[in-house]
Amino acid sequence: MSIAIEDLNRFVQQLFVAEQVDPVVARVVSDVLVAGDRLGQHTHGVKLARGYLRDIRNGHAAIDPQRLTVLKSSPVLRLYDAQYLLGPYVLHETLQWASAAAREYGIGVANIRQSHHIACLGAYLKSVVDQDLVCVIMSSDPAAASVAPFGGTRAIQTPNPLAMGIPGEPEPILIDVSMSSITNGMVGKQRQLGKKLNHPVLLTADGTLSDDPETAFASPPSTILPLGGMEYGYKGFALGLMVEALTSGIGGFGRKDKPTGWGASVYIQVIDPEYLGGLQALKDEVAFLSEQVSTNPPIDPARPPRMPGWNGMANWHKADCQGVQLPEDVIAELRQAAIETRLGYPF
Repeated sequence: MSIAIEDLNRFVQQLFVAEQVDPVVARVVSDVLVAGDRLGQHTHGVKLARGYLRDIRNGHAAIDPQRLTVLKSSPVLRLYDAQYLLGPYVLHETLQWASAAAREYGIGVANIRQSHHIACLGAYLKSVVDQDLVCVIMSSDPAAASVAPFGGTRAIQTPNPLAMGIPGEPEPILIDVSMSSITNGMVGKQRQLGKKLNHPVLLTADGTLSDDPETAFASPPSTILPLGGMEYGYKGFALGLMVEALTSGIGGFGRKDKPTGWGASVYIQVIDPEYLGGLQALKDEVAFLSEQVSTNPPIDPARPPRMPGWNGMANWHKADCQGVQLPEDVIAELRQAAIETRLGYPF
């Protein structure tokens, strides 16, 4: 089903306003969730709204923007405590500060404790690269675990995504990857659809590979393999630890504190390339690499090589013209969110 961007945005915003969310906060949250779907990341787009609304009702997700507190600050570094304020608004505010610091000093770095869930990391990148800035975002959830250490079978960390936006031509580079073989969202989606995963990327408690998402909800549950799988998963596990260190570690609040409930520890870094080799030099390098990729002989002509973000930007431009194409599982979640919020479903 295709829905005009403005109509989808308005509806999602209304869902949050109906739960007494400040209209400014609701607009930012809606913008970020819709941006996830515009990029084609439907597990981390407007489908998340229902869960966010549920957490608002049960008191886990905060809606007062004053909850976002600066604990420590220097011209280029800040430590925030979000006190479980809705994550998209938290990221929007901290990215604005980090971008301003980067323009003035060359770099801005922020760490955020106790944010609520922050949705699709890639959804934040375009607004930063459109300012000709480089952006890095990392996230972990110290209250959850679904990825075991390489060689182990008990989960100790989350998929720990890393996103990076790099200005470039003809399109920017937009990287959004987890340090695990698959995301929790995809496991949940395939289970909801009653389908197997495309590859056996789950490891049961007895050490058996599986493509059945039901095993992730067994007792004891299976774990998601680190990026690199059974052969090279030590690399993904190491990268996951890097994310843990830069999010929960240097922020001073993490797994050792035994938090509960859906949340995020976040690391943000914004760089102005003009303070280093220069913006044009960076764009020239991206253009050169893009040509190297687009002219690379493909293994399968139907699936030629591409730069990270090319598919997402193609989806973004298509949505501008044709609206956001939402799969049925997302539509079902929106309908249910409307029922639970006592709003009519308009589509």
